[in-house]
Amino acid sequence: MALRDLLYSLYERRLTRALEGQPVPRHVGVIMDGNRRWAREMGLDDPSHGHRAGAEKIEQVLGWCRDSGVEVVTLWLLSTDNLSRPTAELAPLLRIIEGVITNLAADGKPWDVRVVGALDLLPADTARLLKEAADGTDGRSGPVVNVAIGYGGRREIADAVRSLLQEHVSRGTTIEELAEVLDVDHIGEHMYTRGQPDPDLVIRTSGEQRLSGFLLWQSAHSEFYFCDAYWPAFRRTHFLRALRDYANRHRRFGS
Repeated sequence: MALRDLLYSLYERRLTRALEGQPVPRHVGVIMDGNRRWAREMGLDDPSHGHRAGAEKIEQVLGWCRDSGVEVVTLWLLSTDNLSRPTAELAPLLRIIEGVITNLAADGKPWDVRVVGALDLLPADTARLLKEAADGTDGRSGPVVNVAIGYGGRREIADAVRSLLQEHVSRGTTIEELAEVLDVDHIGEHMYTRGQPDPDLVIRTSGEQRLSGFLLWQSAHSEFYFCDAYWPAFRRTHFLRALRDYANRHRRFGS
């Protein structure tokens, strides 16, 4: 074990040196996948053990992002599809998520926490706790941390269009007038992450190679990095390799 840790440490230093002077993504999105599979491979029957191990990884990864100069991180903690899981799994998962947000929002922490998602789909007590904790971090100077809870990319786009229509109805705009001026920028102003840069890099753990609806609107020009490690087993070397891969890509943005 000591030899393996030494080799990892040496490899981390090598990767860190290789990244000196290289471009760093301003915004990193993370699909934290594989908690339940990690628990099964560890011989644990209760999936909440995997969720707890994954929760313990979050602040460590945020520290790596901050140390690398990343300004915004979006973490997908709970999808709208996850809400259909059995109550025996969903209830403890919600308690774990509440603990994560409370910890990130605690006094002395640097994170500017934003909860993004359809909070109306969550239990009222959970939604209130998450919102109050995040509101308490307003004005912090550290990295912005979007925590996507009850989040679905299609739901976000639908919510944005609904919000845009409600705004124009309140102004007395007719549907014909709106159709004349409506463009992607108007819709973008109503997305959950409005005012933030779109993600430059999206990382997904567990070996799955799909977005599953994560930041569908915002990731039009994102780079993607798929990592075989399950989220609880995600190491700094995996993160640094993702940054190295990003730095080596030539981003053309369709040109």
